[in-house]
Amino acid sequence: MLERVKAALPALPPAEQRVAKLLLTDARSFASLPVSELADRAHVSKPTVVRFCRSVGYDGLADFKLKLAGSVNEGVPFVHRAVDEDDKPGDIIVKVVDNAVAALLHYRNDAASHAFERAIDALTESARHNKRIEFYGVGNSGIVAQDAQHKFFRLGVNTVATSDGHVQLMSATMLQPGDCAVIISNSGRSRDLLDAADIARKKGATIIIITASASPLAQLALGPGQILLAVDHPEDFDRYSPMVSRLLHLIAVDILTTGVALKLGQHLRPVLQEIKKNLRAKRYAG
Repeated sequence: MLERVKAALPALPPAEQRVAKLLLTDARSFASLPVSELADRAHVSKPTVVRFCRSVGYDGLADFKLKLAGSVNEGVPFVHRAVDEDDKPGDIIVKVVDNAVAALLHYRNDAASHAFERAIDALTESARHNKRIEFYGVGNSGIVAQDAQHKFFRLGVNTVATSDGHVQLMSATMLQPGDCAVIISNSGRSRDLLDAADIARKKGATIIIITASASPLAQLALGPGQILLAVDHPEDFDRYSPMVSRLLHLIAVDILTTGVALKLGQHLRPVLQEIKKNLRAKRYAG
């Protein structure tokens, strides 16, 4: 959460920068102080404090302070524990599980509900009007894109997932206003994904980007019709496969899927029940 504020700091207006610097100086006090005292300490007006919270992706001061309090007071350690070469299997189990749990709790506190609300609304509108929803990712993120497509097509959505850079460019070129492109990247620095996002944006599609908040790809989500679902985490890229980022991206996809399913309503239930019935028929009797 604090990393996101640091990344957004240069783009904030001067008055909101003062609020951000107050937060970064003493996050624990920021979470407990009333808005009047926060405004006094930052030498800004009370509405400026609220605008700052919204500028960094939260619904307002109450939402921001709730997430901040959880972040600074959480009992699970938030320090990434890197796996060492001489670790025994028991050590590896503890470190890998602890890292995953800590990252999920971090994300619970950091996830901006306002951004998710916008993304769910955009995806629901595309689904209702039979517009296209496309998922782009490469490498590990390509696997998440495939998982997202698998979840969304069961909702009766016109959706595909592509992990090939050339196919992504061709697909993005065919997008139109009302379509959605969901772009998933751990690093946010893939040239193929940056190009696909830029083309989709120029074609008028809604861009939903799941990536690190300080990345070049995240910067593309700052304009109108573009939505950033920031996913920030510490991870040891040199020692093992980036499983933590994949878990967080899968969680983000699950949130989007659940939100869209709820908005599409009860007519989905018979279809999903029939799918389960037909799948059960494919199992061996035991």
